[in-house]
Amino acid sequence: MILKKKLDFGEHQMNFGEAITTCMGKYVTFSGRATRSEFWWFYLFTVLISWGAILVDAAMFGSGATGILSSIASLVFFLPTLAVSSRRLHDVGKSGWWFLIALTIIGIILLIVWWASDTKPAGERYSEV
Repeated sequence: MILKKKLDFGEHQMNFGEAITTCMGKYVTFSGRATRSEFWWFYLFTVLISWGAILVDAAMFGSGATGILSSIASLVFFLPTLAVSSRRLHDVGKSGWWFLIALTIIGIILLIVWWASDTKPAGERYSEV
């Protein structure tokens, strides 16, 4: 049995399966909050699926071909990834619009720092009632 740990500010540690189920269930839900474990487990899942799709594409069509499976995987996970990223920013007290800072080189570093940060009490304003 997997023990669930309750952290400060009500942060709930999710396991791999819970994170995938939650993020796919909130496919385009940009409101609310996402814990660190939810975000990072889902991010790992999308990376693993993408790598798997690239490997299958390479095996089926050759390494130089544009892969149909990897393109489909990217399209399927585009909105859920944006949504969980926005909810994670809410959890650290930032607006989801801060995700647009990813368009700059330095912004990606700042986003990674925020995504890895602890839950902040300022994020309470984004909690769903």
